[in-house]
Amino acid sequence: MTTTTTTTTSGGQPPRPSAEPQLIPDLPDDVSINCLSRIPRYYYPKLSLVSRSWRSAITSSALFTTRSLLHTTQTSLYLNLRINYSFHWYTLLSNCHSRKIPQKPIFPLPRIPFQPVGPAFAVLGPKIYVIGGSINEIPLNLMWVYDCRFNRWEEGPRMKVGREFAAAGVVDGKIYVLGGCVVDSWARSVNWAEVFDPDTGLWAPVPSPIEVREKWMHASAVVEGRVYAMADRGGVVYDVGLGKWGNVSKRLDLGWRGRAAVVRGVLYCYDYLGKIRGYDVEEDVWKELRGVGKGLPRFLCGATMVNFDGRLCVVWEGKGSGKEVEIMCADIEVWKDGDGMLSGRILWSDVILTVPNGAAIVHCMASEF
Repeated sequence: MTTTTTTTTSGGQPPRPSAEPQLIPDLPDDVSINCLSRIPRYYYPKLSLVSRSWRSAITSSALFTTRSLLHTTQTSLYLNLRINYSFHWYTLLSNCHSRKIPQKPIFPLPRIPFQPVGPAFAVLGPKIYVIGGSINEIPLNLMWVYDCRFNRWEEGPRMKVGREFAAAGVVDGKIYVLGGCVVDSWARSVNWAEVFDPDTGLWAPVPSPIEVREKWMHASAVVEGRVYAMADRGGVVYDVGLGKWGNVSKRLDLGWRGRAAVVRGVLYCYDYLGKIRGYDVEEDVWKELRGVGKGLPRFLCGATMVNFDGRLCVVWEGKGSGKEVEIMCADIEVWKDGDGMLSGRILWSDVILTVPNGAAIVHCMASEF
């Protein structure tokens, strides 16, 4: 016969389970979070290996909130390149020209589990969303999410319909996706535009006029709470706050070329001469960006832009050797002069990556966390 002994406290009650261990011994967890938030972000993948509690802390919203309050967040550039008919991802650390960073300024990321053509892209906090696209010319309703904090991909909630070459934009913490689907059924018509709420993990349809539902999008941007989506002919704009649709101005339509970026309310892209211009939404006019002509080439094709910490970051394909292409990057401070014109100053420009000949830039994004 086996006797089981139960240990009790002096009051006859079983002992309480021990509390969760502190992140840092003898320090309250909120103080530990404060300490972790001051450590440069590129150390986080290694710090997450310390323990399960450290991994949980580093992925928590509390750490991101604390970093924001302390102004210790960092922005990194993320590139999607097409190389030899497959897609590759890279990241460029912030202040990549600084010698204080203890590793190479650019390094490859894990490849996405599938290789879609023509997906839409969106960035929310520390996550990059790759939305839709097609495989073997079949539009997908899939969404993959890259967590910049831990260098990993995960599948996200699926859209109502499959899309390729859709437009996407982030407004008030939600992702709006427009077009990219053929309206040949009631379901596709109702879901021509959808919105994703990351807090609930749900997609919902956005009511849209019938006359805009057959447009396929080649460019998009968000300006002051309005999502602009450009089709081959014309484009549409959706005011999220008012819930209203409209057509883009003819002047914007004629001047928008390539992939654009919005910095301080001005939409920047390059014109047919390869010069950078900015579109002032309020004035409905394009203006050449002065002061950068001597330091940049003519962007006749292949350039893409992104808002990088309130500056204009331009990435393009430069000339390498016969078998290689140089991926170039320029960090440009931009502002509006007293006369209302636009000026810029190149803070830094250099080669960031060398890839095989024939490679092309698909998209670039910036994530801050």
